[in-house]
Amino acid sequence: MDFETLVRLRKSVRQYEDKKPVPSLIEKCIEAARLAPSACNSQPWSFIVVEDRDLVQKVAEQCVPPVGSMNKFVRTAPVIVVQVMEKTNIQSSIGSMLTDRDYNHIDTGLAMGHFCLQAAALGLGTCIIGYFNESKIKELLGIPKNRRIGLLCTLGYEKGGQKEGTKKRKPLESMLFYNRYKEDENK
Repeated sequence: MDFETLVRLRKSVRQYEDKKPVPSLIEKCIEAARLAPSACNSQPWSFIVVEDRDLVQKVAEQCVPPVGSMNKFVRTAPVIVVQVMEKTNIQSSIGSMLTDRDYNHIDTGLAMGHFCLQAAALGLGTCIIGYFNESKIKELLGIPKNRRIGLLCTLGYEKGGQKEGTKKRKPLESMLFYNRYKEDENK
């Protein structure tokens, strides 16, 4: 599959089959994340694959806010991947301070993007989760207090099979500029 087809195919999946991906497929996704670029090659990430059904449910419960219905679908995922933000190297830390940009967050986002693209190429669905109770999940998974969780990602087979979704995106001309920024007068 060519890259353009892959990026059109990859979407946030919110309904999963009750079927766990085999470890070799999960490891291919982790390998893609491992190969992602990072500031000063710091590679500030590690991954916990939560695939025990009871533990998946406990982690999923920490993704649902007390009010509303956001993230309830996480309970249907057979696997949840928890990305731990590791300590970065000194060069990346200094660069973050000098530029006032958190390279650790940028790097872990890139890694999770690689993970999701590889999953789509393997016929798996994903959804990156940004809302979760970090302290409870750290407790559940034995993550040290001096570490942060970057992102969570559900992983499994899309209910009804993998299909290209309709993506609602802003038109290219509203976000592409050459040489100078141009504010949209219609906003």
